[in-house]
Amino acid sequence: MTANYKDRNFVAVIGDEDSVTGLLLAGVGHINTQQKPNFLVVDAKTPLSKIEETFMEFTKRKDIAIVLINQHIADLIRPLVDDHDQAFPTVLEIPSKDHPYDSEKDSVLKRIQRLFGE
Repeated sequence: MTANYKDRNFVAVIGDEDSVTGLLLAGVGHINTQQKPNFLVVDAKTPLSKIEETFMEFTKRKDIAIVLINQHIADLIRPLVDDHDQAFPTVLEIPSKDHPYDSEKDSVLKRIQRLFGE
């Protein structure tokens, strides 16, 4: 194991402007020694490849414990989100102001349902 779970000190965010701004105001923002932030603001002009690349980067970083992603953005990269099966970083889908949360799409809840045979 290259990194201990105790080394995972940060929350990463991939979301719309309101969600990311709110979480940055709450204090989750960080820029590491390689000048890489732990957040990505996604808007209509953000290329899908940038979202995919950022998600993969965040799930590989050893200093991130949790990746928060707006559910409507997770839907854009659903195969990547569903394929992430590591405990750390944990990927949690969150609602946004303009897109209601749908528990049927949540990858964590789907895994739990499979574990309990539902």
